[in-house]
Amino acid sequence: MIAFTLFRCGNEYSASIPEKVDFNFHVRPILVQKCYLCHGPDPSSREAGLRLDTFEGATALLEKGTRAIVPGHAEKSELVHRITHEDPDLRMPAIESNMELSEYEIAVLKKWIDQGTEWKPHWAFIAPDREAFQKVDNEEPIHQIDNFILDKIEQQGLEPAPQADKNALIRRVSYLLTGLPPTPEKINQFIADQSPDAYEKVVDHYLNSSAFGERWARHWMDVVRYAETKGHEFDYTIPGAWKYRDYLIRAFNEDVPYDLLVREHLAGDMMDSIRWNKETGFNESQLGTAFYAMGEGTHSPVDIRKDEADRIDNMIDVTTKTFQALTVSCARCHDHKFDPIPTADYYAMYGVMESSRFSQRPANLTFEKVENVTEIAAVSDALKNMVAGQWLKESTTVSTKVSAKSPKAPEIASHPGYEVMADFRNGDLDGWKSEGYAFGQQTTLGELIFDKKNKNLLKIADGKASSQQLTKGIYGALRSPNFTIDKNFIGVKAMGENATVRIIIDNFQLIQNPIYGELDKKINSKVWKNIKFNLSPWKGHKAYIEILPGTFKKHVYQLPENAFVDVEYVVAFEKEWPSLKNSSNAEITNVRQAIEDWANNKCSPQQVKTLNNLLNKKILSGHFPEANPLLKKKKLLAQHLVDSTFFMGISEGFGINSPVFNRGNHNDLSKEAVSRGFLSAITSENAPVVSTGSGRIELVDAILDPDNPLTSRVMVNRIWHHLFGRGIVETVDNFGLQGKLPTHPQLLDYLALRFQEDKWSIKKMIRHIVMTKAFKRSVSAGSRAQKIDPNNLWLSHFPVRRLESEAIRDGLLMVAGNFNPEMYGPPVPVHLTEFMQGRGRPGTSGPIDGDGKRSIYQEVRRNFMQPMMLIFDRPIPFSTFGKRNVTNVPAQSLILMNDPFVLQQAEIMAKDIISQNNKNIDTRLEYIYIKALGREPEQAELEQAKTFINTLAKSHDIKEDDVLDSLDVWKDYCHSVFNLKEFIYLI
Repeated sequence: MIAFTLFRCGNEYSASIPEKVDFNFHVRPILVQKCYLCHGPDPSSREAGLRLDTFEGATALLEKGTRAIVPGHAEKSELVHRITHEDPDLRMPAIESNMELSEYEIAVLKKWIDQGTEWKPHWAFIAPDREAFQKVDNEEPIHQIDNFILDKIEQQGLEPAPQADKNALIRRVSYLLTGLPPTPEKINQFIADQSPDAYEKVVDHYLNSSAFGERWARHWMDVVRYAETKGHEFDYTIPGAWKYRDYLIRAFNEDVPYDLLVREHLAGDMMDSIRWNKETGFNESQLGTAFYAMGEGTHSPVDIRKDEADRIDNMIDVTTKTFQALTVSCARCHDHKFDPIPTADYYAMYGVMESSRFSQRPANLTFEKVENVTEIAAVSDALKNMVAGQWLKESTTVSTKVSAKSPKAPEIASHPGYEVMADFRNGDLDGWKSEGYAFGQQTTLGELIFDKKNKNLLKIADGKASSQQLTKGIYGALRSPNFTIDKNFIGVKAMGENATVRIIIDNFQLIQNPIYGELDKKINSKVWKNIKFNLSPWKGHKAYIEILPGTFKKHVYQLPENAFVDVEYVVAFEKEWPSLKNSSNAEITNVRQAIEDWANNKCSPQQVKTLNNLLNKKILSGHFPEANPLLKKKKLLAQHLVDSTFFMGISEGFGINSPVFNRGNHNDLSKEAVSRGFLSAITSENAPVVSTGSGRIELVDAILDPDNPLTSRVMVNRIWHHLFGRGIVETVDNFGLQGKLPTHPQLLDYLALRFQEDKWSIKKMIRHIVMTKAFKRSVSAGSRAQKIDPNNLWLSHFPVRRLESEAIRDGLLMVAGNFNPEMYGPPVPVHLTEFMQGRGRPGTSGPIDGDGKRSIYQEVRRNFMQPMMLIFDRPIPFSTFGKRNVTNVPAQSLILMNDPFVLQQAEIMAKDIISQNNKNIDTRLEYIYIKALGREPEQAELEQAKTFINTLAKSHDIKEDDVLDSLDVWKDYCHSVFNLKEFIYLI
């Protein structure tokens, strides 16, 4: 405890002041709370040119010739003079700050200066001590964790509580590991098992339960602001969000290493080594990127640039809080007020996010499909080699040179008012990015076109970008590089069916009327058509063009089986669509060279024209009956590539370095752009991202760098929080200077390094923790603990914990016997009450019990959240919430008393009890207690229960002989048990 008489005079300090003042744990919190607003990292709010966040700034010579701090000499330090000044107008902190230093804080600062002014980086930026870890690495992790905790307990003069009884333990383990209550059978089995490893077997049982993944996925969904709609006016669907939810459940159940999960979240679409689902063969890695798309969205923002800035800000906020527990978004408008995060770091990350593009992605991409594409390419090469081999033989009889009228590319590139943005009549895609398999990585130039019998070669294809190179109905997107709109119009020469061309301005995706509807054009024409976009209202904006088979319905991508799109060129112009004139000049082509170039996919349009002329004149053979089996095989393989299920994820764009938005204003930009990168306080050299893409690979490499002091600490702290109800660092999403200090810093570092040594296994870390004596302790606090440690910071006993909203609801279903264990799949539509009104309201309501499925499978609509979930503190998903509020408000009791769902579960349980036809009331009550509370009732509770049942019978006018068969009586009794605090608390 802190004494009130703290120092007398001079350098005599009270015993309450630490013998050795630690900068991070004793001094920095004072400076952060009382000094940094005026003398911290942010130059815009800095007073008198004094910095107290760095040693150099604090010891620098001031204008009047003094120094704020003179190491080793408190009496010579201007800081001490000002914080102890008798004149309130000169005393610091200033009067207008409404803050003042306590005598204790002044004494700490004085002693720190006299001890030499040791300065350290913030504790979270100091890497864990690996040498200290190696000294205890050979000890059992369970014992080591207990030793760290016991040391703190003894330092505080506390006594550890005894071990909880078996009923409390199994209920605790079951709920905290799976979110469900233990079954009576499992409880009885555990109580009867007297073997030394009985508890260990229970822990392993629940760790290996499929319900484990459902529980821990829900924890993670709070962190990534999971939702299935975008909120705002119409609450549009986030396509395939539930695919990401199922991905999380599988990942936690399979104990996918955490470092791999991080990589899949940030760059799962770019991984060289893809994680394929063992049962379905689906690409799991790409599903991680859906977390980027979980943000809110508006369909008609007036200021589209501000909308982009807000969306990227949310992505930065969630990414850095989730994986680094840092509030980087606080540096959007100015250098971070407290943490060493300059505005330049924020915009280095902004460039990474801005260079990435939201994209629908096929959810059912399998390893088999990848192999099919590879095999199709091999078949195509075999066909070409077959034809080329024959033609090369015949070319010896053909004149070495022939004349052919051959077209040139449009001669408009330098024409005033026009710009060719893409010419797909050549072999390549002209610098555009092709995603998926539909367009491939080149145009159709040189492809073989056979007749319907697959025997006669009709021609070699001219060049065009085509999504039907393999077959129709295959997903693919063709996207241009970024450009600044400087022409009034963009024209696309295309044809297709159920296809779309979109202009994506400032990365805006929710394209629709009344403002942006003209930026999305549908293609339904089997002849070439000129598609024209009027972009004059958006001159000066950043944009890219997106061409794809399929269409959007209420912003959900759909790909019919007949969908395809072909594109010849894209042009920008000021007034009239340009007339593209082809040259009629003759080209002389070497035939043998043309055949060889064509076979090696290097041919030009002129060479293709020459070969087609020779084919038409039958100078080169066109009859290839041996092609038939190859073409049939190619068609069969292509049919297995058709896509139908999609999710919104992210894909690579082109590298953009962002300028700084002065004071956060997107209309006031710095002259120089900031190179893409990560946080300079964490990376050793914050080297600029040199890749041509977004830089997400470099971002995840920096987060997973072995020298990064945050990544493993943050995750083990989240695990600890979910098991004990409070993290070692209580502010689980903020390890910065405004966050709480760790209660057990050595334990946190030990766990962080243990986590890495165990190859980032989440299940192993959980097992280490729940096997400890600390976890198994009773919730009973001794009188001394209640007095000196009322918040149980030192864990002398297990904390009393209220269950989360999902665990309460799922527990009701389980106890009532109405639990549907079916896993995965589309969400159950939200049950709509008459009070849930507004735009975007679904046309139909879901069942009141959600089909009996777990809460994780209930629809999460931002505008129509489930009342029970909100009242029991599920966070509204707009940012990272690693720590939920735990409130105790009347509405929670009202929900348990009056909610139709709760009443329904009580009735279902009552029917189950009556149907068992057990006429012994004591046995019935014991059954209810063991199911609902995980224990048998005491004798006094039995007597009270029977008295209460008689009271219920009288209130319903039920005769004594009919009580055991009365649905009303047993429904009300079960309902009363659901309202016991013990039902919703772990005690």
